[in-house]
Amino acid sequence: MTQGQDNTAQPLVRMDATAAPQGEGKRETQIIAIYGKGGIGKSFTLSNLSYMLAQQGKRVLLIGCDPKSDTTSLLFAGRSIPTIIETSSKKKAAGEEVTIGDVCFRRHGVYAMELGGPEVGRGCGGRGIIHGFELLEKLGFHEWDFDYVLLDFLGDVVCGGFGLPIARDMCQKVIVVGSNDLQSLYVANNVCSAVDYFRKLGGNVGVAGIVINKDDGTGEAQAFAKSVGIPILAEIPADEDIRRKSAAYQIIAKPDGQYGPLFAALAQQVADAPPVRPAPLSQEGLLGLFSSDATGRDIVLEPATAEDMRGGKIVVKPSLEVVYESE
Repeated sequence: MTQGQDNTAQPLVRMDATAAPQGEGKRETQIIAIYGKGGIGKSFTLSNLSYMLAQQGKRVLLIGCDPKSDTTSLLFAGRSIPTIIETSSKKKAAGEEVTIGDVCFRRHGVYAMELGGPEVGRGCGGRGIIHGFELLEKLGFHEWDFDYVLLDFLGDVVCGGFGLPIARDMCQKVIVVGSNDLQSLYVANNVCSAVDYFRKLGGNVGVAGIVINKDDGTGEAQAFAKSVGIPILAEIPADEDIRRKSAAYQIIAKPDGQYGPLFAALAQQVADAPPVRPAPLSQEGLLGLFSSDATGRDIVLEPATAEDMRGGKIVVKPSLEVVYESE
C-alpha cells in the first residue's frame, strides 16, 4: 500500500433530497465543461479541483461524461460508482423510476455522478450522453443548487453528444486540458474550433482557458494558448510524485499539502476567468508550434500512381464506349 493512501472500504454516501440548504435563495451556478484528449489528465485535474473547491466551502457537483466512467474514481479512492445509463436500464427493466440516491454520491464534500456509456459495439457513446442528460433533466437538473457543476468530456470524440454543452449552451464556459504534445493540442484546438463555430451561430459558450498538465517546460502548450488567445489557468508539472499519487488514487489538492497552493490558484482562476471566443489555428498553424522533425512539417508528399497500386503493371483495356459517326 502506498504511504498515505486510505484503502479502507467506505460506504458510498448517497445524495438525498434534503442536501440543498433550505430557506436560501438559489445561488448562481457556474456550469463548466472540461475537454481534453483521452489520458491527458482531465479526471486527475477535475477530481483535485472539485476537492479544493469543496474545501473552500463551495457546493460542487462533478459529472463524468466519459464512457470510461473514470472521472470519479480518484475521488472515491479507486471505487466505481453506479452509472446513470446502467442504473436507468436496470430500473426500467424492473419497472422502477431512477432517484437521485441511485446515481449521485458524495465524498470529501463533493457530489459526484457518472453518465457511463454502452459496451463496445452495443451503442453510441454520444447518444448515451444525450440520454443521460435527458434523465438528469427529469431528476431536476435545472433546479439543483450548486456553486459549480463540472462536466468531464472526452475531447477526441467529435460526434454530437460530446459537443452537447457547447452546441446547446448548457454551460457558460469550457476549459481545455492539454500538454506539450501535438495530439493533445490538436484536440484542444478542435474544441476551440467548436466554440468558435457555435459562437458564429449565436451561441454564448466561451473558453475560460487551458490547464497544462504534465508540463515538461518545452513551451508548446504555452505557445498554443497565446496563439488562440486563451489564458493559462494552471501549469501542473511533469512530476513523478504526482504521477505515482494519481495512479494510487490519492487526492493531492489538500490545502495544507505540497500541491495545495497550485490547486487553490487554479480554483480562483476557474472562478474568475471569463468565457472568451478563441481564434483556433489551422492545421499548418498548429504544426508550426513544434519543430519540423517532431511533426514532419518539411516532408514533401509524393502522389501515388495507378501503376503503383497494381505493383508496377498496368494493362490498357479497349474502351467499351460506343462512338457514332456523324452523318
